[in-house]
Amino acid sequence: MADLRRFADRATLALSLASLAYGAFALERTLAFGRRTRRPAARAPYVTILKALHGDEPLLAQKLRSFCDQDYPSYDVVLGARNGDDPALATASVVATEFSDRVRVVSANDGTPHHANPKIDTLAALVPHARGDILVFADSDMRVTPDYLLAIVEPFADERVGAVTCLYRGVPADGGVASRLGAMANHEHFAPSVLIAERLLGMRFGFGSTIAVRRTLFEEIGGLDAIGAHLADDALLCAEVTKRGAAVVLSDYVVENVVDEPTFPGLWSHELRWARTQRALEPGGFAGVVLTYPIPLALLHVAVARERSKPLVVLGAAIALRYALAFAAACAFGARPAPLLVPLRDTLGLAVWCASFISRGVHWSGDDYRVNRDGRMTP
Repeated sequence: MADLRRFADRATLALSLASLAYGAFALERTLAFGRRTRRPAARAPYVTILKALHGDEPLLAQKLRSFCDQDYPSYDVVLGARNGDDPALATASVVATEFSDRVRVVSANDGTPHHANPKIDTLAALVPHARGDILVFADSDMRVTPDYLLAIVEPFADERVGAVTCLYRGVPADGGVASRLGAMANHEHFAPSVLIAERLLGMRFGFGSTIAVRRTLFEEIGGLDAIGAHLADDALLCAEVTKRGAAVVLSDYVVENVVDEPTFPGLWSHELRWARTQRALEPGGFAGVVLTYPIPLALLHVAVARERSKPLVVLGAAIALRYALAFAAACAFGARPAPLLVPLRDTLGLAVWCASFISRGVHWSGDDYRVNRDGRMTP
């Protein structure tokens, strides 16, 4: 029994120290991102924004308008849903009448699936309506400012760049705790981890907040047919770009993700799907996600340690570093800090991480899927 406790003491100490090292690195990267400066776009190629819709989600009209009202000289927007009776189409049609010179609404198909991934199934019907030399894919729960297109197009001045993607901050759609917790995960956990990966490995993946890709390269990849069976479609699209020798650039623009989580079960389901997506995409890297929760790990070390003074020092360092990262992330990504929710946010995140290993099932858009080891979806 003594040997087992000694092992637990050393193991949890090692995890806590590794988590502190990760947190320090994440803090440095986040502070560096906060010091970024933006350059004006040297040219303005024609851009098409494509958005797949599903359901009349909160603030949908406001979010769609933000993409339609850009300080950019040449672009259009294509909106569509998988089913012709989707209530999101009514909202999209209202927005389209306000911007009739640049917005089209498309009913994707008759509801018969052509791709396992429902978002890709919708987007595949929208792409034929795109006129742009640059295609921009952005999820429906995102909101942007009028300088968005100018910012994400700027890296394409370098011909070596094949795609551009963006980090995003969480903005709760309401004052509920579940929405606030969901928003925090975006900029306090996910964004710093991306900045670390960019520093160590370079950009190989993209995010649903925004993927802008050269149309010629998109067609060379095989379009959406190449990724239609995969859950992590946005990440895979940019991975295909890098396989062809082109660069993926992380923009200095930060998109707003409007997080609507009315209930804790809904939040749990969404975060579990994201976790299992990441696990399927990068199983090795996903194992290291546990290090992003320094406070629960330090508390675990305190609970099993054979003495108290040093573990309490570790716990104090974990709390200080975690809160420093929370405030740095809020500043760097333009979000509002929620210090009282930090312990709950980390506890929930660690619980989701643990639960993600139990099975490969996910719930998305009202349907249940299984994610295979290669990331492909099956009903």
